[in-house]
Amino acid sequence: MSTLTTALGTDRARRLRAALTALLAVAVACGAPFYFAPFQVFQLTMVLLYTVALAGLNLLVGFGGQISLGHGAFFAAGAYSAAVMLDRYDTGHLATLPVAAAGCFLLGLGFGVPALRLRGLYLALVTLSFAVFLPPLLKRLEPVTGGSMGLTVDKLQPPAWSGLAEDQWMYFVVLTVAAAALLLARNLLRSRVGRALLAVRDNESAAEVMGVRLSMHKTLAFAWSAMFAGVAGCLYTWVIGFVSPDSFSFVLSITLLAGLVVGGLGSLYGPLLGAAFVMYVPSVSQDLSEAAPGVVFGLLIITVMFVAPTGLAGLPGRVLGAVARRLPRTAATSTATAVDRTPENESVPDPEPNAQAETGSSATLTPADPAVADAEPVGAPPRTEKD
Repeated sequence: MSTLTTALGTDRARRLRAALTALLAVAVACGAPFYFAPFQVFQLTMVLLYTVALAGLNLLVGFGGQISLGHGAFFAAGAYSAAVMLDRYDTGHLATLPVAAAGCFLLGLGFGVPALRLRGLYLALVTLSFAVFLPPLLKRLEPVTGGSMGLTVDKLQPPAWSGLAEDQWMYFVVLTVAAAALLLARNLLRSRVGRALLAVRDNESAAEVMGVRLSMHKTLAFAWSAMFAGVAGCLYTWVIGFVSPDSFSFVLSITLLAGLVVGGLGSLYGPLLGAAFVMYVPSVSQDLSEAAPGVVFGLLIITVMFVAPTGLAGLPGRVLGAVARRLPRTAATSTATAVDRTPENESVPDPEPNAQAETGSSATLTPADPAVADAEPVGAPPRTEKD
C-alpha cells in the first residue's frame, strides 16, 4: 500500500511540474512580443515558423529513420501555393493554409513511393534531386510563378479589434499554428502510427513480422513530413510577403537537416532548439566574420556536435547523468576516508614496516605446521644418517 501511495505521489508531482512548466512557457511566449523590438519579434516568428518545418522533418528522420535532403522543396511548394493563390486568385490568407497543407501531403505521398525500395544514401540522393531541380522549374513557369522575379503579395494584416501591431499579430498567428503542429506531432507519435514508425526505424524485419505494413507507414511518414513543411512554407509567405526561386535552393534543405540534428533527432523539443539554431547562428556567424560566415557556421555545428552528440535536447540529460555518476564516487571516497580516520583509529599508531614484515613471516612459519617444522633452513648443510 505504501509503494502504491508513493508511486501515485510521484506521478502527481510529475504532472504538477509539467503543468507549471507549460504555464511558464505560455506566459513567456505570450509576453515576448510586448517586450522585444519589432525586428526581434520577427526573428522569434521565424523561429516558430522553422519549428513547424523541423517538426515534420523530425517525424521522417528522427522517428521514421529515413533520410531526406529535399525538405526545402516541400517548403517551397507550400510557399508558392499560398503566393499563387493570393496573387492570381486574390483569396484570403486563411484559405491558403489548408490548400498548401493538402497539396504538400499529396506531393509527399508521391515521393514516398521511392522510399519503399530505396534507403540510406540512395533515398537521400533522390530527395536531394527534387530540391535541386525545383528552383529552375519555378523559373521556367513564369506565367504562374513570376519566374526569377518571384511574386510579391500582401502580408497578413491584424484586425482592428486586436489592437496589435503587424509584427505582433503575425507572431501570435504563427505561435498558434506552431503549437497546433507540435501537439499534432506529439499525438501522432503516441498513436498506433507513431509506434509503427518507431518499430520500422528500429528494425524493419521485426516490424514486418509483428504485422506492421512497411509500405503504408513509410509513405505516410513522407506525407506527414511534407504536409508540415508545406504549412511552414505558407506561413513564410504570410510573414515575408515575397517568394522567389532563389529563396528555396538546396542549401535550405541541408540547413534544415543540420538544424534538426543539432536540435536533437527523435526529441519533441529538438525542432524548437534546431529552429533557434537555424535562425540565430547564421547572424552570429555574420557578426563574427563578415569574410567567411560559412566557416564560422560550420565550426559552430562541429562544436555543438562534439559537446552534445545527441543534440541540444539531450544535453541536459547528458550533464545530469555525468553529475549523477560522479556524486556516488565522491560520496564513497569521502565515506571511506571518514571510516579510516575515526577517533579510535587515529589513537592507534601505524605499525612500523619492519614489524609488519616480521609479524607476517612469523605468522607464516609457525611450529604448529609439521611441514614447516621439518623444513630445512635455507643454506643449511645436508643431513646425514647420523643426524
